[in-house]
This record gives sequence, structure tokens and C-alpha cells, in this order.
Amino acid sequence: MAKVSIVGAGNVGATAAQRLFEKNLCDVVLLDIVEGLPQGKALDISHSARILGITSKITGTNDYADTAGSDVIIVTSGAARKPGMTRDQLIGINAGIVGDVVEKASTISPEAIILIVTNPVDVMTWLAIKKSGFGWKRVIGLSGVLDSSRLAYLIASELDAPVTDVNAYVWGEHGQNMVVIPRLNTVRGVPITKMLSGDVISGLIERTVGSGAEVVSLLKTSSAYYAPSAAVVRMAEAILKDTQEVLPCAAYLNGEYGLSDVVCGVPVKLGKNGLESIIEIDLTPDEKKQLSTSAATISKMIADAGLA
Repeated sequence: MAKVSIVGAGNVGATAAQRLFEKNLCDVVLLDIVEGLPQGKALDISHSARILGITSKITGTNDYADTAGSDVIIVTSGAARKPGMTRDQLIGINAGIVGDVVEKASTISPEAIILIVTNPVDVMTWLAIKKSGFGWKRVIGLSGVLDSSRLAYLIASELDAPVTDVNAYVWGEHGQNMVVIPRLNTVRGVPITKMLSGDVISGLIERTVGSGAEVVSLLKTSSAYYAPSAAVVRMAEAILKDTQEVLPCAAYLNGEYGLSDVVCGVPVKLGKNGLESIIEIDLTPDEKKQLSTSAATISKMIADAGLA
């Protein structure tokens, strides 16, 4: 059975561990630096195995040795946003954490595919590529899968349609400069531009951009974790099952869309090798400009943080 290690046993990590375990798809290792935390959560999840008919195993640990030989490593460790904070304000705190995690985990799982959840995810994914030495195909960030699902929910609510009928795509930075191309978002194959006014669409985009902050403001003591965990598990499942599914993810670009040496949310195909390919869709000059502006924001964050 495949092995997935999750580094960080907080809300996102533990919920992702539970979701993966309940899919009976792989054995799961939940790692955290806090003694007892991953062990307790793993034991609690294990106690549900008979009820749910699960045969896979979950282990909690504080020792990276237990993650050796992982097929997929999911990195969720780091500080979470508090009310009033932006994702980019976490760079100074999380760069050191993610760099250390990736170096340790990649050394003992040299064939693994790394999925980054820690914010700001575009910057952390870029850093993880550099620290791991794995290359762009085996280090991918969570961005558009989550943001697109949030947008799909809002579109479905606005049109009183089943959310499963909505195909939504969010590109670019996982932050204030995320990019939504309205014509590419559809309900039962019909572009939302034919169903909603420009003002309504602008409002939906604005709320999508602020969805994470909206959850933080309501929870007060934590950031979102149910939807983020579902999103990264969707990515892991596509890799473990080799589905070749096209999903919007934070990927390293080296010339695609005219962008280089930056991680940015674009459509990619996921499979057993990780990022199988980057899908290049014809964009209008204005759409290209939006994506370029979003990518420039990420590059600036990397430079300002002294990571480049």
C-alpha cells in the first residue's frame, strides 16, 4: 500500500490525515514536533477503523525516520493566519519551518512527491523546490484547487444550482492577487458571463479572494482547514491513483505563459509522476497581463524575503 506522510498535526494536517485514512487509499504517517499530539490524533482516528471498515493504517510520530520511503509528503506545518493578517505576512515565520521540514523529509524519502499547503503557498512551494532538489515536477503547491472550490460554491449559491454542475478555475497567486477569468468558469458548460452580470461576477470574485480571511474572522482562533484539507487530499489522490486529472495548482513555471523562475497557480495534469505537465490555455492579452501581474507579486515576495 502507498505511504503518505503529513508533516504538521494541526487542524489542516490532522483533517487531511483523517480524510486520507477514510479513503482506505494509503497508510498515513502524521508527524509533529509536539510530543503526544500526532500520536493522540492518530490513535483517535485508528479507533474508527472498525466502524468504517478501513484496513489502512495511521501512525503518529515525532521522528522523521518514520516517514522514510513515503510516496507523497504533505507539508502543513507552520504558523496559521490570525484575524487581520495576510498570507504574505507569514513568510518570515514559515520559510524557516518549511525549509527545515523539506530538507529532513526529502532526504529519507528521495522518490517522494511533495505537496505544500503552508502559506504563503506560492513562495513556500518555490522554496521547497530549491531546498529539496526534487525539481518542478515533484513539488506542487495547493492553491487553485481550494480557491476554485470556494468560487464554485459562490457561483452555485448565486444561481441556486448544484455545486457539482459548476466548473470554476482560479489562477495566479493564492492571495489578494489571485486571477479569475470569468469566461472559463461554467455551469453545465455555459460560461457564467452568459448567466450573470459583470457586477455580480466581480462581487463573486471579490468574495472568493476574501474567503480565507472571512473564515479566519469567524473562527477567530484558527484559519480554514476543512476545505484546504479536502483540496490537498484531492491532489494526493490524483497522484496516488494516477488519474491524470487537470487541476489548478501552484506550479513552477519556466517559460510557460511567458513566466520564469516563479511558482504560480495554473492548470496542471497530476499523475503518478507528480506534475505530469502544465496545461497552456490561450489567454487574451488582458488575461495574460493579469497573470503576469499576479506572478510578479509572488516574485517580489520571494525577493523581499531574501530567499532568491
